[in-house]
Amino acid sequence: MAVITLTTDFGLKDHFVGAIKGTIYRELADARIVDISHQISPFNIHECAYLLKNSYKAFPEGTIHIVGVDSEPTKENQHIAVLVDGHYFISANNGVVSLITSEINPEKVVEINIPNPIHGSFPVLDVFVQVACHIARGGTLDVVGKKFDQLKELKEFSPRITDNGKTIVGSVIYIDNYGNVITNIRKSLFEAYRNGRAFTINARNKKISEIHHKYSDIINFDLEKNQRKGPGDLLALFNSSGYIELAIYKSDLNTVGGASSLLGLDYRDTILINFV
Repeated sequence: MAVITLTTDFGLKDHFVGAIKGTIYRELADARIVDISHQISPFNIHECAYLLKNSYKAFPEGTIHIVGVDSEPTKENQHIAVLVDGHYFISANNGVVSLITSEINPEKVVEINIPNPIHGSFPVLDVFVQVACHIARGGTLDVVGKKFDQLKELKEFSPRITDNGKTIVGSVIYIDNYGNVITNIRKSLFEAYRNGRAFTINARNKKISEIHHKYSDIINFDLEKNQRKGPGDLLALFNSSGYIELAIYKSDLNTVGGASSLLGLDYRDTILINFV
């Protein structure tokens, strides 16, 4: 039986997640369901896309990913099922899959058109679960709907290059559980424009001139402990997903704070990299 993942902005207080799982188990008693996240900020497509892009490859090919963010259908927000990179994504056509299809051409995209659909306020349960169970039983996308070629893209997601390649204008796309700030500037883009030059990362009133590969790289263990950088100090690194991240070493949003709170950074705020 294929794995079915759930990524939603439903939270865990309400009945929604439990109802989805219960319905899947009623249809497929031996289903394997994995929660990617139910804590997406409400209707935050960029945040959802970031989490999905950086988690789906950990699952085996054939996995079915139900995406429950901004899922109510309209004429401009169609329900779609996409087969790309060996994985199935069931979502609204809101751009959430575009981070994957922008790098890998989809094998098949259909607009969902199942018989006798329920037109209610819970389309993830009424529509997406039906499609997921159909695929899990070995069904094809051709039965689910007709070919679709109008996938929306996340236009705001890409950083801009200005000043004849001397500046990268990025933005905050995600803040994690530690308050670490993830930008939309990938390592590959940074290296392509750096060309060996020195640089500064500008975030609010802070400037950083070094990027690490892991958090503890900020510590010079050759120095005495009272002379080292350590907990509470700001750093930049290339995170495990290949994006530039700003972090406070050993941060905790509930006590000392994190990069987001201490720097005053939030979703969509600007991060500049200047090459000198």
